[in-house]
Amino acid sequence: MKRTGAILALHFFALTTAFAQTPAAPVLTAKSWLLLDTTSDYVIAAHEPGKRIEPASLTKLMTAYLACAAVEKQKIRLDQMVEVSNRAWKVDRDGSKMFIEPGKPVSVQDLLHGLIIQSGNDAAVALAEAVSGTEDTFVGEMNRMAKVMGMVNTRFANSHGLPSPDNYSTARDLSILATHVVQDYPECYKIYSIKTFTYNKIAQPNRNRLLAPEAGVDGMKTGHTNASGYSLITSATRTGESGERRLIAIVLGASTGNARAQDSQKLLSWGFRNFDTVKLYAGGKAVSMPKVWRGVQEQVKVGFGEDIVVTLPKGAARKFKPVLELNNPLRAPIAAGSKLGQMNLMLDNVVVATRPIVALEKVDEAGFFTRSSDNAWLWISQKFQGEQKTVIATPLPLSP
Repeated sequence: MKRTGAILALHFFALTTAFAQTPAAPVLTAKSWLLLDTTSDYVIAAHEPGKRIEPASLTKLMTAYLACAAVEKQKIRLDQMVEVSNRAWKVDRDGSKMFIEPGKPVSVQDLLHGLIIQSGNDAAVALAEAVSGTEDTFVGEMNRMAKVMGMVNTRFANSHGLPSPDNYSTARDLSILATHVVQDYPECYKIYSIKTFTYNKIAQPNRNRLLAPEAGVDGMKTGHTNASGYSLITSATRTGESGERRLIAIVLGASTGNARAQDSQKLLSWGFRNFDTVKLYAGGKAVSMPKVWRGVQEQVKVGFGEDIVVTLPKGAARKFKPVLELNNPLRAPIAAGSKLGQMNLMLDNVVVATRPIVALEKVDEAGFFTRSSDNAWLWISQKFQGEQKTVIATPLPLSP
């Protein structure tokens, strides 16, 4: 499983206080919602993100994810023909279906299209049986994967999302799942942008009313039951000054299909209009070269092991003051990747973000005479100054 970007923990209160001109989040009708920037893995805004809801057909995101994983691992093939069981055919005669029939084999590829585009409950069961033999075994895999992903408040009772007291999730957990759906199997994710699919001579539209790949909206899934209300997860990309960024809007428990679409559109428009995602530092690039004692070289390159990507109110990045704190003194040997201090991003003398600084190269211990000389100087320095951190104010590079 892949996730992009290094997460830089930002103290939201300090940011919103310093940038009071940033418009407040839109007023929505949904019971629970969340807006995530996947480029930085940063939650821009949320309301009741930990509130348990019935995910309904949003459950199918996990079903599709595991089916795509099985294709990737060659456990099943896209052109593989699947026998349709009576259980799959009868799962819900009045609900969403792709109209598969017993005795009429269907390909895995068609089942994936029927699951994702038409939200077929019959397709969900057929894929579950194709991947794991039985739906019950498949559901066990769904719950195992949810734990692996860190979906701590989620449980799946079936592969399709029909009502069950043991089927629940949260906006926060669903944002994790949605991010994996986008990032882990990009070829499979392309299906989410298809507007219609015809199977068994029956054409059905994608239920996501916001779907408009030409405008950047390329997914992802609707859900509805009487108990849960109307839900929608929408994923969209825009290209800005810092390159392409993706926002995922999770809207749960709206009163109507129109309301969930309107709430999702409001969230996405607000997020793209008022925030930007910036790469502050490039991973592996030196931000400083401090002195090293007792080493074969007198300096060491220090920086970050990964790109440092943050989501901020537009124009905010250049108002930060980066302050580098290094553990003093730095003594060889130093292993590449070892933590040597931290970078603090200051805003009006308040630390709003912190990230470890690491050695980008190793420094071996020097010979006897160099070590002895450095030990003497260190003893004199510490006797009069004591051990202290080296604090360096550095310019913010705003790497492209």
